[in-house]
Amino acid sequence: MPDPIFAHPRLAAVYDAFDGDRDDLGAYLAIAGELGADRVLDVGCGTGSLAVLLADSGRTVMGVDPAEASLRIARSKDRAGRITWIHGDATGVPAFGADLAVMTGNVAQVFLTDDDWSRTLRGIHGALRPRGHLVFETRRPGRRAWEEWASATGPVVLDLPEAGLVEQRIEVTDVSLPLVSFRYTYTFMADGAVVTSDSTLRFRDRDEVETSLAANGYRVLDVREAPDRPGREFVFVAQRTT
Repeated sequence: MPDPIFAHPRLAAVYDAFDGDRDDLGAYLAIAGELGADRVLDVGCGTGSLAVLLADSGRTVMGVDPAEASLRIARSKDRAGRITWIHGDATGVPAFGADLAVMTGNVAQVFLTDDDWSRTLRGIHGALRPRGHLVFETRRPGRRAWEEWASATGPVVLDLPEAGLVEQRIEVTDVSLPLVSFRYTYTFMADGAVVTSDSTLRFRDRDEVETSLAANGYRVLDVREAPDRPGREFVFVAQRTT
């Protein structure tokens, strides 16, 4: 089940505003060009920011996400209906013949068990054409991002056109590596409503990710830095081996 930050209608509606300027998305657009990808699958597409950029560049795009509230926001950005939106997860994606599948942000880390991660990789494998590519990012465990989150005790308050003043707070609730849990609390000051969202991410090291890719029909072509967050993440460029 998707976390409330993506699935709750009020939180999905303010997600983009709090997510800020998505400097990471340009790198994925560039990789699509580098790999000559015309058909792209966006796994965990959320509110559709990358999917729309890819469609604007003339590519055929499919976005899949289990959070219907986020998909409603995504569809509202796609007024011409250029993108195929799928409510579900990667295990149920049709054979799309994608040249490239992508997972941005924290998507690759929401799969907490080895079985869920493997089933996701196999589902993506089936949606790719032979020799198609999978590109995704995952946070480096050694950077201990949760310590930065724990120190971010102050609220972020935004004045949003449709919601008014909204306050966001983050609290790290548990660190039991490789799992880290945290809670977002949103206060909608216009009516006093308080909505919380609890999330857990799994931090995998490079060897673990590479082993899992090899076991599920991929070979790793490259492991890069995220241009907007150097030293913080691994960006894996893998290829379907069959």
